[in-house]
Amino acid sequence: MAFESDLKGVETAQRALRLRLPRTLRATLRGWARAGYPDETCGLLIGESNSKEPAVREVRRATNLEGSRAADRYVLDPVAFLDADRDAREAGLEVLGFWHSHPDSPAVPSETDRARAWVGYAYVIVSVDADRSSDVRVWSLDKGTFQEGEVVE
Repeated sequence: MAFESDLKGVETAQRALRLRLPRTLRATLRGWARAGYPDETCGLLIGESNSKEPAVREVRRATNLEGSRAADRYVLDPVAFLDADRDAREAGLEVLGFWHSHPDSPAVPSETDRARAWVGYAYVIVSVDADRSSDVRVWSLDKGTFQEGEVVE
């Protein structure tokens, strides 16, 4: 999903990720982010991957296991990941990535997000404050830095 190559056997820079995330699923993520405020909420993105535009078919909520700093950190329950991966494979889909909220902060990855990220996955961040959630942005890791992608319908 993450890389394209102009020459056989030669890896080029990661192209900007275009993630298909339907409006209804974005609304679901915003709702979960508001419901969990002021703590970070998190979960998984399940769908179909292809070289051009991975398509999210399902979003899942997961427990944030971060106890002491849940307002600005998340630790996704590994059991939720394993369950999502199993269910996705049974349905002919895959885990495309993860989502989490940023309470009272922009939908931009933190240094902690970067340090914990894995190459090849989409990272959707939902900014949320006491009144509403706003931005839903997608990022992918390339050579140790996040590159912003595009969320499309």
